[in-house]
This record gives sequence, C-alpha cells and structure tokens, in this order.
Amino acid sequence: MPLALLAIPLAYAIGALPLGLWALSSKGPPRTLSVYNLGLAGAIRKAGLFSLLLSGLLDLFKALLALSLAAALGVPPGSALAGLVAVLVYLGHLYPPLPVWDRQVRGRGGWLLLGLLVAQAVTGWAAPLWLWPAAVFCLALGIFGYLSLGIVLAALSQPLAFTALAGAAAAWPSWLLAALVVWRFKEQLGRILDGLEPRVWAEPQESGEITAAFLIHPMNFADLWQTRRIRWLRPLVASGLLKPSALDRMTRWLRPMKLGELRGVETPAGQRVRVLLISSPLLPHVFRAQPELILRRAVQAARLAEELGARVLGLGALWSTLANKGQEVQSQAPGICITNGGAYTAGTIRKVVSELLGRYQAEQRSLAAETAAVVGASGVVAFGIARTLAPQVGKLLLAARDKERLGRLAEALRKASPATSIEVIDDLSRLKEAGLIFTATSDPDPVIFAEHLSPNTWIFDEGRPLDVDASAYRVPGVRVVPGGVVRPPGHPTSTVDLGFGEGLVPACLAETIVLALTEAWSRSSLGSQTLLENIEFFVEEGDRLGFEVLS
Repeated sequence: MPLALLAIPLAYAIGALPLGLWALSSKGPPRTLSVYNLGLAGAIRKAGLFSLLLSGLLDLFKALLALSLAAALGVPPGSALAGLVAVLVYLGHLYPPLPVWDRQVRGRGGWLLLGLLVAQAVTGWAAPLWLWPAAVFCLALGIFGYLSLGIVLAALSQPLAFTALAGAAAAWPSWLLAALVVWRFKEQLGRILDGLEPRVWAEPQESGEITAAFLIHPMNFADLWQTRRIRWLRPLVASGLLKPSALDRMTRWLRPMKLGELRGVETPAGQRVRVLLISSPLLPHVFRAQPELILRRAVQAARLAEELGARVLGLGALWSTLANKGQEVQSQAPGICITNGGAYTAGTIRKVVSELLGRYQAEQRSLAAETAAVVGASGVVAFGIARTLAPQVGKLLLAARDKERLGRLAEALRKASPATSIEVIDDLSRLKEAGLIFTATSDPDPVIFAEHLSPNTWIFDEGRPLDVDASAYRVPGVRVVPGGVVRPPGHPTSTVDLGFGEGLVPACLAETIVLALTEAWSRSSLGSQTLLENIEFFVEEGDRLGFEVLS
C-alpha cells in the first residue's frame, strides 16, 4: 500500500505537464487559437488538424499514463484511491505549480477527461463506470449541442454510477472530480443560460474578424438584471425575501462573466471587430471600499478575455480609475494588452470642449467675462480641461478630493495664465458662480445637485458613473452634455445597454477598438500619465478609421 500512495503525487505532476500547450506553441499564443471564437473548423484552418489532434491526444495521454502507473503501483481499479488519482491528474492540469505554469491560459481539460474514461476502460474498471458517462456525453451533445454541457453532465453522471455499483465510500473522489468540472465550466454554463454560448454546429467567427474585450460594471441595481444569471433573483428582491444589501454582498463573490457582445464595427477599409462585453457585477460603491477585490476581479476578467481570444481588454467606467489605472492589472495579466482608454478620452474631450466653447460664445456669452469651474480637477482628464479653459475665461474654480495635488496644479495654471483668477474651492455650492461647469470625477455617486447650480448653466459631464444628479435638470435653462461619446464605424449593435444610445460607445471603449485594429500595443493608456503623442495618435487614427466624436 505505501508504494501505491506514490501514485498521488505522480498523478498531480503528470497532470501539470503542459503537453497540449507545447504541441500548439509554434502556432501562436493560445488566445489566437480559441475554438470559442474561431469555431472548430476555423481552429483547424488556423492551427492545422494535426497540431490540434496532437495537442488533445497529449492531454489524453496524461490521464492514461497517470492511471496506468497507478495500476502498476498496486492501486485497485475502481477504488477510492484510483478515483483520487483521477482527481489529482485533473487538478494538476487546471492548477499546476508555479514553476511549471507559465501563466498562459489553459483549457478546461476536455481531452484529459476523455483520457480518464479511456484509462478507466484500459485499467479494468467496471464498464458502467466509464461507459455510462461516455453515453451521457454523446446523448447531451446530440440533444443540446453544447460541448461544455455534455462534459458537465457526463462528469455528474459518473459518481451516480459509482455510488450505485461500489457504494458511497468508493464514490467520494468521483463526486469531487464532478465538482471540479462544474467549477471549471461555470462560465460556459452561465453563457448557456444567457444564450451566449455557441453550439457545436453554430457558424464560426467571420474570417478576419478581430476580437477585443471591454470590462464593464452595473451602475445601479437595475443594471444587474441584464444577465439571466442574476435576473432570477429579481422577484425575490421585489417581494422583500432578498434584501438589496444581501444581493450586494452576493455579487462580490461572483467572478467576471461574459455579459454580451458589441458587433457590427467595420472600418471603411473592411476591417471588422467584435467586442466581448465582460462584467464583474460589482456596484459603484464597492470600488472605493474594496480595492483589493477590484484588482483581483480585473485580473480574472483579463484572463477570461484572453481565454476567449481577445487581443486587448479595455477598462470601462470605475475599472479604469483603480489598480494604478490599469498598470497593476497589466503586470498580473501580461498575455493581453490592457488599456484604461485615457488617451482617446482626453482627445475626444479636447475636441468636444473646443466645440462647446464655440457654441457658448455663439450665443453671445463672453468667455473672457465668464466664471468656469472644473470638478475633479486633480485627475488627468479634468486637468486637461482646466488647462484649456484657463487662458480663455475670466475666473476659474477648481475642486477635487486630492487637495495637495490640486494645489500644485492650480499654481501651475496661475503661472501659465496670469491674467485669469484661479481659485481652489472646497464647497461645491460655489459652483453657482459658474456659467460653465466641467466635471470628470471617479466618484461612484453624483456630486453635482440642483442646489449647486444657477439657471442657464452649461455642464459638460465626463464622469462615469455620471457626476450630475437627475435633480440638476429641474433648474431652469441647465444644459448637460455627456462627454467622451463616440460612434464607431459600420453599424454597431450591442446585446447590452451601455447607456449611451444605439450604436454609441464611450471613448475608452473606442480606444480599445482602435488598439485592436492597429495593434499599436505600446500606445495603450496605463497609469496616471497620458502622453500628448498618444492622445494625438488616437485622435488621428480614430478619424482615419471612421470614428465620429459626438458633441
């Protein structure tokens, strides 16, 4: 028996060998060979039938080798120890030790699980223990057409057969293996529920179509119901059986998921892009309260995007403001380009602000005699606006949470525009002095309310979530212009309501698409510094590719 116990570490070590990845290493990064995106026929065209078969057969061989060695070491077929060996080889494949795991995205071990069935047959397990799961898989695949669902149902069927034939004492490792399979395929199961998982006979991705990804989050509880994975809880919340605070806590345990897609983006030159919309259902107030959780979920989203074949992941709304504005995410997910979208956002704002000031003056309102205000002025985007405004207005009010940084920036503006009165304010009620207000904070809640405004004020709101409360619209003559809104080329449609209108996207998402089209990965926006040359690059490339900035 002591010799038989050697089968346990051997099984884990064998499972950890990245044999399948080695077989495909010459064909490019795993994300470029994603069967999810390319479809089986497309993956065969790109990687070659021989390479794909070799990759799968090598993973199958790992399972066969582990169970055969276990049998040679005296592990009885069909015993609990043999079942534990099967669990360990699968666990090694999914979660190898760090020296072996090169941080590349691995598959979910479908070929390895097939190898376990073959190994069980070869090593003498009772026929129902391996034949029954094989039959369930074939039946489920034929009826439903989902490969992932067939694997999960087959994995769940084996412990039932085990329990019936060998008893619960021998079946517990099989239940553990089934639980691992369900856990590893949970994203696919969720996509099946949401109608996003392709069937095996579905049309593959269009040839030449580029895949990008964009990370979003719900702005409020109503946004949570956009996915069926959470929507079933809605009646419980409405009836009071589930409190919103409890649902809020529950969402913090959910990993990132694919929520939908933006399709129909096509440049005048015929380049096509589809964007996978990935969400971790965390509400805005969680971002400031739990930054460690935010970073962990963002890294998980990056790895999911890479696994689904995306070249780049854009960080939307509050995702772009934390984790050192994407730098920490990039360091932990080096296999995919990360961008916070700041460069194109700054470029679009510069363009829109210029047009907005022109319209303001066209209504016979003198900028030189006007008081303007910038809220969130210590941020990169808002300070850029302040720098544009300073030489054109009579007085400029600046507000931000980071008073120390804001003080330094205000002093720099005073030196550059000595004729303008520049003042740092703490009380937002002083915004009543301003006829023009520009706001771009990362606050999860509105910061500008009706009591802060005078009639006929113009507000440019770049905040995501929006900085201006709905009460502001009750003030007579107030105009609120949303900032950083772009219309991509082609006829874009989204399966998710992004909150900007049909065919419209935020500039940070537009930057993600431009990066995917140009592959100018070194231009991605990370950290608090945004280079002027990168701003100009995205504005020029956006114009060339057919993106339209709305104002």
